[in-house]
Amino acid sequence: MNIVACIKRVPATETQPKIASDGKGMDHSRVEYMLSFYDEIALEEAIRTKEAAGGEVTALTLGPAEATKEIRDCLARGADKGTLLTDPEWHARDTRTTARALAAQVTALGAEIVFCGRQATDRDNAAVGPMMATYLGWACVTDVIELSIDGTKGHAKRESERGIESYTFDLPAVITCQKGLNEPRYAGLKGIMAAKKKPIEEIAPELVQNMTEVLGVELPPARPAGRIIGQGTDAIPALLEALRTEAKVL
Repeated sequence: MNIVACIKRVPATETQPKIASDGKGMDHSRVEYMLSFYDEIALEEAIRTKEAAGGEVTALTLGPAEATKEIRDCLARGADKGTLLTDPEWHARDTRTTARALAAQVTALGAEIVFCGRQATDRDNAAVGPMMATYLGWACVTDVIELSIDGTKGHAKRESERGIESYTFDLPAVITCQKGLNEPRYAGLKGIMAAKKKPIEEIAPELVQNMTEVLGVELPPARPAGRIIGQGTDAIPALLEALRTEAKVL
């Protein structure tokens, strides 16, 4: 089976963001990057699918030349090869542009199933996976927490506001992965050494124009300092009044 795991390079969790000089994005000059959390789950499910059904896994991303670091991480965990759609302006692309570029490469790779994280942990749009499926004309199941593939059919359970929903679908398909689907593996020394010999193809993608424009970005206001209202049971009336009139949570 030809399997693709779409991944994204995102700022590390502990990053303290700074606004770029143009006021339209984050200053990327001193940012450490990592593999997006939900994409780790997608990669793990892609590898498990390969282990169960055979085939190979391609880790695919749109990003800068430095994103080979995240692809090597995927290769060390068990992906067979990587494809980097090299784009120095990757951070400025909207979901439509990204989805179009990824869909075109998925077609070129001849994939039968694509795994994505339910959302990237930098923007939380949760849009690229479904949009990519739309461009491909494939089935799509989002927020999957349980999955099985049987030949050319798949069976999935997903979380929704109404509870757990069950679906049966035909391949090819795009699956976006939610917490609980699996436990991502770590890269061992053997995998890290093997990853150095696995191929990474770098391609200049054909990109369409963004349909959205960022006019400005600003950090949220600093939280006001806390205060002690009083001590003991005598402070309870003042606390309730503050929660009611100031915090407005009662």
